[in-house]
Amino acid sequence: MPYADVNGVSLYFEEYGPATAEPPLVLLHGGFGAGEMFRPLLDSGVGEGRQVITVDLQGHGRTPDAAGRPLTHEAMGDDVAALLEHLGTGPADVLGYSLGAGAAARLAVQHPELVHRLVLVSMPARRSGWFPEVTAQMDQMSEAAAEPLKQSPMYDLYERIAPRVEDWPVLVGKVAALNQRDYDWSEELAGLTVPVLLVFADADGISPRHMVEFFGLLGGGQGDPGWDGGGRPASRLSVIPGATHYDLMFSPLLAPTVRSFLDAVSAR
Repeated sequence: MPYADVNGVSLYFEEYGPATAEPPLVLLHGGFGAGEMFRPLLDSGVGEGRQVITVDLQGHGRTPDAAGRPLTHEAMGDDVAALLEHLGTGPADVLGYSLGAGAAARLAVQHPELVHRLVLVSMPARRSGWFPEVTAQMDQMSEAAAEPLKQSPMYDLYERIAPRVEDWPVLVGKVAALNQRDYDWSEELAGLTVPVLLVFADADGISPRHMVEFFGLLGGGQGDPGWDGGGRPASRLSVIPGATHYDLMFSPLLAPTVRSFLDAVSAR
């Protein structure tokens, strides 16, 4: 199995497709997930004709936890950067979902030279972008939730592939602590120079007001682009209808939305 020892973590990854002139596409999963959660997206052709790299982030999937190291978006961003340098891929297109979107965002902020285009799926620019009831649920979560969560599909996946199934409570506790951290990355994200695609569900855990605000940070929604579209921003906003935060990754509309963005010639 392919592992890369980076930053004290034995990071599991998988590679699909041919190495081409196109930048590779890196996929970063959500909390309690693993790289294989992207199989429906790959089957829909989002990475067709290019190299695709899926990564199991710290403590998730086949990647063991790093004892004594908290789970943070910043550290996971550094881990992915170290993996790309280990593989010698050069700048990559990076797509992250939820927790993985936070890691992707930090990768772009902390290592901008390694990101070609960025897709952030269902992630706010600041913690208060979540609806209040969502942050209230996050604040109530703790390692004690590990036992009831064993009834979930998330645990079924973890039990099947994790190297140390007994670390499930550790992962739950670390994800809970991560979700309870306050943050506001607005200024840093506004400073990104790569094209960004923001994707949300129309019934997401993130408020529509914040979705529009986030897009504005990236230069979107500032005015009419003109009859020829010449004033169109390089970044994009997509709101997928009929979806929620929890099933957005399975929407048949997601793959063509992402593919259109990745195939576009950047104007930025």
